[in-house]
Amino acid sequence: MLSAFLSAFRTPDLRKKLLFTLGIIAIYRLGATIPSPGVSYVAVQQCIDIFSGANESGVFTLLNLFSGGALLQLSVFALGIMPYITASIILQLLTQVIPRLEQLRKEGQPGQAKITQYTRYLTLGLAVLQASAFVALARTGQLFGGADCPDVIPTGTGIPEWLTLGILVMTMTAGTGVIMWLGELITDRGVGNGMSVLIFTSIAARLPAEGWQIFQQSKWTFVGVLGFGVLVITLVAFMEQAQRRVPVQYAKRMIGRRMYGGTSTYIPMKVNQAGVIPIIFASSLLYLPTLGLQFFAPTADGETPGKVYQWIDRHLVDMTDPVHIALYFLLIIFFTYFYVSITFNPTEMADNMKKYGGFVPGIRPGKPTSEYLDFILSRITLPGALYLAIISILPNLLVGFTGGQNPLQNFPFGGTAVLIMVGVGLETVKQIESQLMQRHYEGFLR
Repeated sequence: MLSAFLSAFRTPDLRKKLLFTLGIIAIYRLGATIPSPGVSYVAVQQCIDIFSGANESGVFTLLNLFSGGALLQLSVFALGIMPYITASIILQLLTQVIPRLEQLRKEGQPGQAKITQYTRYLTLGLAVLQASAFVALARTGQLFGGADCPDVIPTGTGIPEWLTLGILVMTMTAGTGVIMWLGELITDRGVGNGMSVLIFTSIAARLPAEGWQIFQQSKWTFVGVLGFGVLVITLVAFMEQAQRRVPVQYAKRMIGRRMYGGTSTYIPMKVNQAGVIPIIFASSLLYLPTLGLQFFAPTADGETPGKVYQWIDRHLVDMTDPVHIALYFLLIIFFTYFYVSITFNPTEMADNMKKYGGFVPGIRPGKPTSEYLDFILSRITLPGALYLAIISILPNLLVGFTGGQNPLQNFPFGGTAVLIMVGVGLETVKQIESQLMQRHYEGFLR
């Protein structure tokens, strides 16, 4: 990997792309630290200290991770890339339901450009909703786990309250639009995969602070975390590249005066076909009961909470509870199978192979090929789902075993973070190596 980066810096055009990408990343991190207008920076820092000291976790911790710490800072880029991820997932799911979107997907580049345009519009709409929700939660303190912290959006400054909140929502929404633009710039003029690179940057920006906290509390624990982190990253890298290669043979065909086909290739079916999307789905679904408790919480007049409220508060809100961990584990497995089933169509793939004269050796084209691909997919999805679930519950298990009063409460090598970092890192290195191969290709004539 290091040799690939060194070779890239020696190539002038690739060096320009890498430096351009680093410049965009610097702008992105700058926007993640600039506070939004109307926000008290001192009060926000006090609330973050209280939030961190309370060992709070949940969907806000996950969203804060994706934004690189910008969410709790209420900065210009507070929403991060999450509205775009949500919009992309929604459009991808709707493509399987709405015929118009499915037709656009099959049209190639023009259709994909139209779907990208729809994704941008939906991203801005979701950004307005999320910004409004986060501003409301910040005013009540719920964004910081209900902590007793000062008002982060002070009033009584002579400016109408509705105007202050409106400007705050507009600023965060505009920040999401700028993030989309920065990601597309990296895709077009940088190393590619712009949105993924920005997510990687957000997560990597949190690691030094979390590592320093562990080092301050226990040096031996820090060494143990590094050693265990190497093992986890090795496992993730192995599983992310693991695939079942289904051999495909193409028959020879005469088209005009030329002979086509007669080649052998394979269908790479990844073990982790779904990526990190099942984890996002499971985390969001588990947060719904927690969100419901905020609306049905007992009042301060001594009202006794109901049994349903007590059960949810005891088992679903606490991430170290065995019921929470078991539900999280099962939901990830369910959403892995669900997402793979709607994104990978064995029947369509078998029809395309039959159309171009391809077949799996020993399997008849058409329906038998479709059934064979479905059989393989259902078998390799199980280890992929178990792998995702085990990696995701690692932080929960560690916090549960240590009682939450341990440096490992911010364990950085588990869950969604390590999956995204390793996946994006491997993909970026592959793209750099492919561009290096194109530039160092030598033909027969020298």
